[in-house]
Amino acid sequence: MSAAPFRRVAVLDVGKTNVKLVVVDAAEGGEVWSRSVPNRVRTDDRYPHADIGTIDAFLVDALADAAAAVGVDAISIATHGATGALVGADGLALPVLDYEHDGPNAVADDYERSRPAFDETFSPRLPGGLNLGAQLFWQARAFPDAVARASAFLTYPQYWAWRLTGVAATEATSLGCHTDLWAPGLGTFSSLVGRMGWGGLMAPVRSAFDVLGPLRPAVASRVGLRSAVPVCCGVHDSNASLLPHIQHRTGPQAIVSTGTWVVAFAVGGALHRLDASRDMLANVDAHGRPVPSARFMGGREFDRLTEGRAEVPDAACVASVLERRVMAWPGFAPGSGPFPVAAGRWSTDPASLSAPERTAAASLYAALMTATCLDLLGAAGSTTVEGPFARNALFLDALARLTDRPVLVSPGATGTSSGAAGLFAGPGKHEPYPATLVDRRSFSDASFSDYAARWRERAGS
Repeated sequence: MSAAPFRRVAVLDVGKTNVKLVVVDAAEGGEVWSRSVPNRVRTDDRYPHADIGTIDAFLVDALADAAAAVGVDAISIATHGATGALVGADGLALPVLDYEHDGPNAVADDYERSRPAFDETFSPRLPGGLNLGAQLFWQARAFPDAVARASAFLTYPQYWAWRLTGVAATEATSLGCHTDLWAPGLGTFSSLVGRMGWGGLMAPVRSAFDVLGPLRPAVASRVGLRSAVPVCCGVHDSNASLLPHIQHRTGPQAIVSTGTWVVAFAVGGALHRLDASRDMLANVDAHGRPVPSARFMGGREFDRLTEGRAEVPDAACVASVLERRVMAWPGFAPGSGPFPVAAGRWSTDPASLSAPERTAAASLYAALMTATCLDLLGAAGSTTVEGPFARNALFLDALARLTDRPVLVSPGATGTSSGAAGLFAGPGKHEPYPATLVDRRSFSDASFSDYAARWRERAGS
């Protein structure tokens, strides 16, 4: 990354599983400090909701410690999608809904009659609160007085920017993340916003690159930073990972952002290939452009398949799993991914498998699901993998074989923090990541080809 006026950029990264504060050296491009805590859901109010108090306390303490340890010149924000906040004069008008709560399903029929067509929003209909429009629709029905008291609706990165600066905003990468609230082809709010009378509630749309303001003096005092420290508008986390790859590279390419969700972006792909029934959608990049995408809850499924006890398999274990056709078929996160109605199942009793065997099968499952997403998108060019699966050699090797295209690995634990920090460089000023080409040599082609064909036959892909 080229030199930036803000050398040390602290990034608040609110993922569905963990909350992190990472300090990125904007001149060198590496992470120089980090801290994380689990992102827990509270159930002590009207519905399951984000533990805002704990995240806020973590943010203040971590910022103070980071400032003392390495210095903080600027603050950026990235969060998971499908989340927003209704705020009023005294803070939150309602708790920040956990998008996995099934409350919005109670008004699903009425919502279905109100939501725009797929070719306007490119948002598939998803269960629970995964469509942010469905959350608002349900909250307005279930808690009308609280919604009436709200002065603004903020997308989730911008909620944290508002807490830090006092400036209310929304932003296109979060609005374009299967919300039903955004029309990607037009770059405006969708017809749902007008139909429901929510136009006056929506905070102004700002660019992800905009500096919303300096820290509120009270926050700066709590953290021990000068109040002039600027805070960027912020970005949806998967789009933060995407950003460095679209700044200086032309032509088709695929980016696979991994974490709780695995999101495949087909840069240069066609929107007409999107199939709402298979969890395909148009994301919106930090420049406001639609990007054909497909996704599944890969990190969550991997943890379920390994029971949270992943153990790296050796070559003999991988060969045995392939030869015995030990496999998992979709899906283990019902209602999402390319097989949303399929019930996850194993080819053999998973209790009989060792931890490395389960990890091998889970890694192959994740690669096959990712390849399915890329195939559905018609992705072309190289595929760059970001996040936790970028450290899984078996996943990478299998993905390279399945796609028969180069697979590259970005450095660092996650591309989210580097991408979000790069917002301070401004549009068009990001340097591309250095990347490593995956070397395919973990197992034999013949055994894997047979395994993949069997999986695809049973999965119905």
